[in-house]
Amino acid sequence: MSTEIEVRLPDGTTAAHAPETTPMDIARGISEGLARGVIAAEVDGKIVDSFRSFGELSTGTGPVDLKLLTSRDAEALDVLRHSAAHVMARAIMRLYKGVSLAFGPTTDGGFYYDFDLDKTISEEDFSAIEAEMKKIIKAKEPFERFSLPRDEAVKLCQDLEQDLKVEHIETGLSDQETLSFYRQGEFVDLCRGPHIPDAGKIKAIKMMSVAGSHWKGDVSGRSLQRLYGTAFFDKKELKAYLEQIEEAKRRDHRVLGKQHGLFSISPDVGQGLCLWLPKGARVRVALEDFLRKELLSRGYDPVYSPQIGRVEMYETSGHFPYYRDSQFAPLFSSEVGGLLDAWSERLGAGTLSGDDEDKLMAAAEVFGVTLPDYKPSATADRKREVLNDWQSLHERYLLRPMNCPHHCQIFKAQPRSYRQLPLRLFEFGSVFRHEQTGELNGMLRVRGFTQDDAHIFCTADQVEAEFQATIELTSFVLKSVGLDDYQVQLSLRDPKSDKYVGSEENWDQAESSLRGVLEQSGLNFVEEEGEAAFYGPKADFMIRDCIGRSWQLGTVQLDYNLPERFKLEYNGNDNSAHRPVMIHRAPFGSLERFTGMLIEHFAGAFPLWLSPEQVRVLPLSDKSLDYAVAVAEQLTDAGLKATVDNTGGKVQAKIRNAQLDLVNYMAVVGPKEAEAGQVALRDRIDGDLGSMPTAEAIARLKKEIEERTVRQVYKPDEKPAEA
Repeated sequence: MSTEIEVRLPDGTTAAHAPETTPMDIARGISEGLARGVIAAEVDGKIVDSFRSFGELSTGTGPVDLKLLTSRDAEALDVLRHSAAHVMARAIMRLYKGVSLAFGPTTDGGFYYDFDLDKTISEEDFSAIEAEMKKIIKAKEPFERFSLPRDEAVKLCQDLEQDLKVEHIETGLSDQETLSFYRQGEFVDLCRGPHIPDAGKIKAIKMMSVAGSHWKGDVSGRSLQRLYGTAFFDKKELKAYLEQIEEAKRRDHRVLGKQHGLFSISPDVGQGLCLWLPKGARVRVALEDFLRKELLSRGYDPVYSPQIGRVEMYETSGHFPYYRDSQFAPLFSSEVGGLLDAWSERLGAGTLSGDDEDKLMAAAEVFGVTLPDYKPSATADRKREVLNDWQSLHERYLLRPMNCPHHCQIFKAQPRSYRQLPLRLFEFGSVFRHEQTGELNGMLRVRGFTQDDAHIFCTADQVEAEFQATIELTSFVLKSVGLDDYQVQLSLRDPKSDKYVGSEENWDQAESSLRGVLEQSGLNFVEEEGEAAFYGPKADFMIRDCIGRSWQLGTVQLDYNLPERFKLEYNGNDNSAHRPVMIHRAPFGSLERFTGMLIEHFAGAFPLWLSPEQVRVLPLSDKSLDYAVAVAEQLTDAGLKATVDNTGGKVQAKIRNAQLDLVNYMAVVGPKEAEAGQVALRDRIDGDLGSMPTAEAIARLKKEIEERTVRQVYKPDEKPAEA
């Protein structure tokens, strides 16, 4: 039998190669120019080093599919940045003594590496670190991969005095018998790769920021320093990225939100809990009214549900304890319940000694916990089970983390017939998640938020049509606010993970249905394993804003599992009980995140239909104030958001203030306009539009609102036009 391996290229060409052949060898066989451009390879769908042999990579079950990755491929940038993280770590170790390495993954905009070292790094140190990194890059030393058995890997990390790596091998990688390392010069790091052929492929690199972190994200664990950086294949790309960063700073919704009175977050109320100020609330109301009207026209029914619910309901749905780490603690009918819950958590975390566990259980008996099956020798899991059993006898409530269990109960509240399906329920429902303090970010990452939530209950035959309609609705909503640059991500389960609920048959059916609808719709979409909700696959809308940043906003999810878990039924046309299928959808995602994103996208200058102040009437002097008030009343009666500037001063100053406040239109009025029943209309963007009857101005503005016109031209550093 031949030991050669069949390798198939993207054009279908297949050739046999020796097992020691590498993707780089094949690139050289095509041309030296291609070989110089190769960054990594994709072998059977997996990104790998270009210098690994097919003998290592082949499963031996058929031809190996090979794609050579160059700087033109999006996947190559992640490989470059991961390698840049190693370069940064190597530079840090050259400059400072006693450095213990943690992890160095890539991020959306670059990479970071976590370090434990005595020296506190500040931005003043960045120039020295960058200089050392550039020396490493200039040397163009190759990245070399090697593997070691577990015992030898531990010994190597001990010899390198890398105690964090030793701990990770012994605890985090306990199921792996062989571990991979990468060497570059004197630098060696435990890493699964892949990496670029040599450091010279990095053409542009920059340190970005430094922050505190903790070992494996555990706030009770070892404190580390996290250094962020970015890298590109081209200096022009780095320049463009840095310009985008500066523009993003000017558009920061937290700054603009405060400057324009849109929202506030008060420590007296609580971190991550938004206070919608009047102007911000007007934007929210406009969004809610727009979507509510659209949903009612599409056959949705409004519902309301409480913001808390019994823990048992969320246990049935699977949200508790699945999301336990990001949920607020349960509310108990007695203080004892809360205390026992805290003890249960410590038991589960393994932070109690055996003696402490026994003392805990003895104390529980004092509080009235009956322990008929308990033995001192019981395992911690059994002790925790006993405590949980006792808790279940008492009323426990949870601030709701999701609306869907409540909507399942609404469906279940009445007998349902197939003639009533699809049943489309919608609610602007507030939910609560106890996000980590360090992850909170204005309106974009909060602890309390309102979802534009809806759940569709339908028959299996109706799934594809309903899913198609929700995709169209989400596209319509996004385009209505000028967000038409997006890609859909089909988020699938990871077949190797056990975090998903439901049968494999239901998952296969759900994923196939979603894929079919997206293919028929003609939408640009990509598939991502491991990104599904725990109960079903979903289609996530990934939006690009006006400066090129990507945001995950609207989502549509298909769910065969919650109807099963809640035993939902409808009476079919055969007069027997059937299980409905459930579709979750939220075009905005959440009103907080969506509004925060819009503030940054529009730089606070909302289109007229969303603007919190659409028209400001500017009297030339106090003599025209009465007429200005009358004009404002006409505008308000016509449904426009109008105010009057009754401050003193020249009209030029009033115009400038209105432009700085991002008011869409100004209506200047004086004696001449009062006599003719007119206004001198001024567009914040286009300037003077001339005098016209007030009714004509109203008709013009209402038409722009009805058409939901979006003009994306404003920048935060733009100077107002001269009056």
